[in-house]
Amino acid sequence: MRGDARFRIMKLTFFGAERTTTGSKYLLEVNGHQVLLECGMFQGRRAKTIEYNTKLPFDPTRVNAMLLSHAHIDHSGIIPILCRDGFRGPIFSTDATADLCNIMLIDTAHIQEQDAVFLNRRNMKKGLPLVEPLYTQADAQASLKQFQPIRYQQPTAIVDGVMATWIDAGHILGSAHVVLDLKENGRHVRFAFSGDVGRGHSDILRDPEHPQNVDVLMMESTYGNREHEPMDNVNDRVCAIVQRTVERGGKLIIPSFAVGRTQQLLYTLHQLIEQKRIPSLPTFVDSPLATNATEVFRRHTECFNDKFRAELNNPENPFHMANVTYTASVQESIAINELKKPCIIISASGMAEAGRILHHLKNNIGDARNTILIVGWCAQHTLGARLASGDKEVNIFGEPYKVRAQVETINAFSGHADHTELLAWAKGVTGPLKTIYVIHGEEQASTMFAADLHAVRPQSDIRVPVFHDSVEL
Repeated sequence: MRGDARFRIMKLTFFGAERTTTGSKYLLEVNGHQVLLECGMFQGRRAKTIEYNTKLPFDPTRVNAMLLSHAHIDHSGIIPILCRDGFRGPIFSTDATADLCNIMLIDTAHIQEQDAVFLNRRNMKKGLPLVEPLYTQADAQASLKQFQPIRYQQPTAIVDGVMATWIDAGHILGSAHVVLDLKENGRHVRFAFSGDVGRGHSDILRDPEHPQNVDVLMMESTYGNREHEPMDNVNDRVCAIVQRTVERGGKLIIPSFAVGRTQQLLYTLHQLIEQKRIPSLPTFVDSPLATNATEVFRRHTECFNDKFRAELNNPENPFHMANVTYTASVQESIAINELKKPCIIISASGMAEAGRILHHLKNNIGDARNTILIVGWCAQHTLGARLASGDKEVNIFGEPYKVRAQVETINAFSGHADHTELLAWAKGVTGPLKTIYVIHGEEQASTMFAADLHAVRPQSDIRVPVFHDSVEL
């Protein structure tokens, strides 16, 4: 009876990012087919990270297709493991998301390989077992062959009874809400997955759209209990920080996420220079990933709002300013430290945990003339978080350094909708919305947001699932 199509049910199982913001994975079962939504990396303590990422809680060989909302690693980061372990189906995403994954998954694999080399040197000295990278660059390259890019607003047949449409989420380049029309045994359910919701009114991207005629909604809650600093005065704040740093004769060091945040910073600096509010300082984008990501941005003007698309037609545009240098080699990166005059250094990672930013911090953190500007959310215990919280001494490469540089924080650049913006987005979704599943938020954020959603959607059954929950649609 179990195999009889008359008795099948549409089912959704939650395998990641429930009451946390990491490792998104959701398995949909329709007409005997399995469709995976997202395949994100769990990021946490090393032992737990290895267990959660390498031991998938479902059989990859039984998954028929995968749908991806956007390229961030907490949504896409273990696609290479999924494919290595037997998934052979197509991976559907927007064209821009596929291009970003092409560089981000390779970069993540490179980091995994470097991390394993570093740990094995230490383990060999201590007689400890050797470790393997989560996956290799070869694994990442192989998985990229399974991507099938689609366009926004293009209904796409996934498997029998599943039609998917990607609409703009305004979160990062290529990000989308995924709307699924599900049909089984004469039943029709319209199921929408928010992915990550953008703030709207972006300098670069279009505003997030609202799914229509939805029966069941699965919605993120990253900032479900917090409000962002308003965007209205962010240019004034950046202007003041640059001016104060220049007056001291110092350098401005900005740990920045390579995708989205770096490009937004370049736009902000471009505006301030055009308005003659700050000098045209030498500016270095010192991150190979950020450089490659900016090239992807240049290719995907279909994701931009009308104003920014027009600006890119100018020879002196935000991604191609005369004062901006995109460094490639390690030697070019080292040479920046020889500069003795004011400049701006934008470098990854955004949480200041790895990459070239650590060298720039090591060389500049002890000089009171310099400024370190934190422009994104930093996880607890990261170097970025310690700097933002005002620690007077931090460890870099295992050595203590006094924090004499000025430290500033701006959170208005976030690509995530805040509490008020999430509620407004949910209010704009049309349809009966019989059930809303609140996911992708720390437990307090998810539960508080679910409670507040009742005021916006009083007719909906609002639930906060836990890991491995399985529900009928």
